[in-house]
Amino acid sequence: MTRFRDRFVPRLAPVSLLERARSACGALLGLLCTGLIARAAVGSGADLPILVAPMGASAVLLFAVPASPLAQPWSILGGNIVAALVGVTAAAHIGDAMFAGAVAVSAAIAVMMLLGCLHPPSGAVALTAVLGGPAIRDLGYTFVLWPVGANSLLLLICALLFNNLTGRRYPHAASVAARDAGEPGAAMGSGLTTADIDAALAQFDEVLDIDPGDLQVILRRAQVHASLRQSGQTTCGALVTRGIRAIAPDTPLRDALASLRQHRVTMVPVTDESARVLGIVTQDDLIDKTIGWERRTPRLGFGRRLALMLQRGRAPQGTVADVMTTGTVTLQPHTAAGQAAWLMMQGGLRQAPVVGADGRLIGIVDQMDLIGAMLADIAHDHAGHASPERRQAGRRAG
Repeated sequence: MTRFRDRFVPRLAPVSLLERARSACGALLGLLCTGLIARAAVGSGADLPILVAPMGASAVLLFAVPASPLAQPWSILGGNIVAALVGVTAAAHIGDAMFAGAVAVSAAIAVMMLLGCLHPPSGAVALTAVLGGPAIRDLGYTFVLWPVGANSLLLLICALLFNNLTGRRYPHAASVAARDAGEPGAAMGSGLTTADIDAALAQFDEVLDIDPGDLQVILRRAQVHASLRQSGQTTCGALVTRGIRAIAPDTPLRDALASLRQHRVTMVPVTDESARVLGIVTQDDLIDKTIGWERRTPRLGFGRRLALMLQRGRAPQGTVADVMTTGTVTLQPHTAAGQAAWLMMQGGLRQAPVVGADGRLIGIVDQMDLIGAMLADIAHDHAGHASPERRQAGRRAG
């Protein structure tokens, strides 16, 4: 039974409950908006079809797996229009409906692969053009523009708006995502390059539903996780720098600048009266969120002041609260050095606050200290797994 299950039941990547809910809500809103707009355009009593069934399958791709190469804008627009053209042509020139339907789907697949717009629901579009009944066949090539072209365009617009407003990058470009996340694009660990991935994919000689750039990012992050697993001995508690003076949200900007200079740090924690971390203020905050300097003191610009007034309903006071970064990375004393370095890299931080279980500030850690500890742990782990002969040879060489 286990072998049967492994053959026929796909092993999908784990996703959160929130992601599942987002996919379902996206399909609901996308199809509802597409149908309502289409109905408003032609009227409820018109003979033209409002929404064709293949759009349901397109919605699965656009909202549940928007990173798939089969769900990109050219895939849905090009694939559905090509399939509609092929289907209408087959219905017009082949008398037997069953034969015409089979030819339409197979020819649509061939043309979509040739044009690089393969979209699985488009096979249903081609079949609908043949077997959709007299109302569809009477439309002729009008079926290509309405309802297929209009439905596809409206659903695509809904996907663009929904996915980007809810935090997804769509259209999905793996190379752009990798660059923004700081992922190296040309080479990865162990000498693995992009060309190696392309060569491996070519050996499959079949369409795989994953972007090569996504595969590169996955391999890169798998290597990072492997390194983190090997570098788990040293924790932030052993590397934390204590005695760093935090500042309050109402601290003037000039005092925050003085604190950065005094401690020779790039970040100062911002805490409340109970020493709980509210956020941080960094050099970048003072540079990016202010427009000018007067007597070596940062000064809030007009745009920043206006934005804060609209947000808070009151004028800013030129304090740390006006520029500090909230919701930033905070680390626990038991956080492994490798994991901490990875979190800081993703957050763009060179230093980060370490807090206790109650959220109170303990100190800060520096990314370079974490990386040094991580490398030392990896070296120690490798030495521990070396054979007795190699360790003896190393001692003699030393």
